[in-house]
Amino acid sequence: MSLIETVSDVNNTFLSRRELICNFAGLGGKLKKLEAIDMISKEFKLDGKVIIPMKLQTHVGKPLITGTFYVYDDEKLAKEHVNPAIFSRLEKAKNPAEETPAKEKPEVKAEEPGEDKKEEPAKEAKAEEKPQETPKETKAEEEKPKESE
Repeated sequence: MSLIETVSDVNNTFLSRRELICNFAGLGGKLKKLEAIDMISKEFKLDGKVIIPMKLQTHVGKPLITGTFYVYDDEKLAKEHVNPAIFSRLEKAKNPAEETPAKEKPEVKAEEPGEDKKEEPAKEAKAEEKPQETPKETKAEEEKPKESE
């Protein structure tokens, strides 16, 4: 599929995690986080460990992605160290089918090309703003100020 090149592989004993930085050649714009997790787990034989993709960075003009991953032995420790928003995004990416029915988006009716709904409310608003005056009333109002002079 593609070539995974290890940029750095550090064992952080203070935080009890392994920090991997890898380059994915030839996958610019095509790699998803879950696919990257699968590739890393197969490459480094990390079955049964918690792999968290922290950052996938693309490079301008190159089909190259640099990924930063944290590998924990214990999921509880990982949840203490890493921002909960990252876990919620991973869960959402794993289960996209469960999220969409709950929101229930309203149906949008397809409009015909000849119809334009923006013009109709504008015409109605103009009609409501100006009450129609009869020409006799306007002439009578104009004559009154002249008489007082």
